[in-house]
Amino acid sequence: METSFGLAHVWNEGDWITRSVALLLLGMSLASWMVMIVKALDLRRHRAQAQQVEGFWHSNDFAEGLDKLGAEEGNPFRQLALQGRDATRHVLHQDGQSKPQLHDTLDVSDWVTRALRNTTDDFTARLQGGLAVLASVGSTAPFVGLFGTVWGIYHALLGIGAAGQATIDKVAGPIGEALIMTALGLAVAIPAVLGYNALVRGNKGVLHKLNRFAHDLHAYFVTGARVGAGGEGKVVPMKKA
Repeated sequence: METSFGLAHVWNEGDWITRSVALLLLGMSLASWMVMIVKALDLRRHRAQAQQVEGFWHSNDFAEGLDKLGAEEGNPFRQLALQGRDATRHVLHQDGQSKPQLHDTLDVSDWVTRALRNTTDDFTARLQGGLAVLASVGSTAPFVGLFGTVWGIYHALLGIGAAGQATIDKVAGPIGEALIMTALGLAVAIPAVLGYNALVRGNKGVLHKLNRFAHDLHAYFVTGARVGAGGEGKVVPMKKA
């Protein structure tokens, strides 16, 4: 008699533990793919925003530079420029604040550095959000599938022992069905690991451009010119922005 096995047969013949393992792997796969798709779209958007940075430095004034950075919500480059401007105005008492506070003892360089670093750190945390899901799925999914295989083989051997027959046709079917769980675990883990590595590499590229932009902004707000830009990268002073 021919023995047929597959995912449907494993589900129908498996107990609640086998089905729970299959559902867990399915949930892990859906979660990892959702994270990869959402983060890939975010990364694509941030790369497009990074391409507008050079246009900012070739603007006639600060306001025009902000327009070239774009008004899209969550734009880290625009947010960085705004935070630097606000920090500079605060130190120069251009924000209308009459009563000095303890942090007013910081000079322009320290205050702008603090504001830019906080903005960069917040964006870094937001950019790395969800990567823990991919790391967890990639490291645990193979073992979840292996557990399903071990459990399936155990019950297959019990069934074979109860039947009193150990012919190859009686062994191949149940063991093959159990091994499917290992394959499912690998099928869930491999895309998660590859997606994690790709996103980490892409995030590093965006953060590198953001940190370089923050360095240039710091030099601009403190000295009035972009580092290494000479006169070409110079924009109007903040008081005219």
